[in-house]
Amino acid sequence: MTKKRVHIQRQIDRARKHLHLLVEKHGGIQHPAVIKQSMVLDDLINLYNREMAQERKQVE
Repeated sequence: MTKKRVHIQRQIDRARKHLHLLVEKHGGIQHPAVIKQSMVLDDLINLYNREMAQERKQVE
């Protein structure tokens, strides 16, 4: 695993924890802060997946 992927994975873990805290704080998933954090998490996951795909291409 590359350092970049490890860094992204850590960001994903922090973003996921923050999302769970926001859900608890705001009592559900419909609050704008929760939706915004969910989008941040989605972006990080997409970035991680792009990195994975790029690494696979380099191996081939």
